[in-house]
Amino acid sequence: MSVEVLVDTNVLVYSFDVSEMRKRERATATIAALVDSNRGAVSAQVLAEFFVTARRRFSTVLDLGTAADQVRRYAGMFAVYDTSYAVVEEALRGVVRYGFSYYDAQIWACARLNRIPMILSEDFSDGSTIEGVRFVNPFADGFDPQVLLG
Repeated sequence: MSVEVLVDTNVLVYSFDVSEMRKRERATATIAALVDSNRGAVSAQVLAEFFVTARRRFSTVLDLGTAADQVRRYAGMFAVYDTSYAVVEEALRGVVRYGFSYYDAQIWACARLNRIPMILSEDFSDGSTIEGVRFVNPFADGFDPQVLLG
């Protein structure tokens, strides 16, 4: 597997969010393109955040079993990277140096330490690059999920 894109929690969450249909459609298309290209990854942190969010955020929350099953589906669809102590240390550096929130820094640190050059997220400045990691907002106007197919 040639992992080139780390997917942030918000992409997974929006694929279930019926209150944001435009974002839901974009998230679903983005996930499908990543699965088709076999280029996507998530961190263990992202899977955990998805589970917690899916149990609280939606107008109709996912029950425990459904949320857990979806975490397992995502783990089967994408490469999964652990959150090691090295990632924690790098995240702390990202907070101090770049002013990231801690959990955003941890996503960045996971990508940087695992040499994943792109993060798909709405939480960073679209198009910016920090230490070799480029941030792309898949919900921005003009984003085409098909570009992820290579």
